Amino acid sequence: MNNQIAYLFARLALGVSLAGHGLVRIPKLTGFSNWMLGEFEKSWLPDALVRPFSLALPWLELLFGALLILGLLTRPALAVTGLIMLALIFGSTTIENWNAVSAQLGHMVFVVFLLYELRLNRYALDSIIKK
Repeated sequence: MNNQIAYLFARLALGVSLAGHGLVRIPKLTGFSNWMLGEFEKSWLPDALVRPFSLALPWLELLFGALLILGLLTRPALAVTGLIMLALIFGSTTIENWNAVSAQLGHMVFVVFLLYELRLNRYALDSIIKK
């Protein structure tokens, strides 16, 4: 039971972090997108790739953060979150933002742990729906 509670807290921590990132960025979406474009000026990634990603990212963070908070579609939510983290890590390496890479790797550790221990996901809507 303690393992399941620990899992719940880990899932909630990741979900709240993701949802929080999305929630603070959505009201200032254009400003966030412009900031991100500015950050990636020194990267070889084209604006045509960075801009759509920067506009979609906050919505993806909010959506998948909410799914993780609820424990709904947990496995696919974690898989997509892992892909988002890989994209962020890749992008951060192209601008040599190693502090961001460290934070993103921290999120990825949560994703890996939560996927690996998915059997502990008892306190979740997924568990209620399965019954």
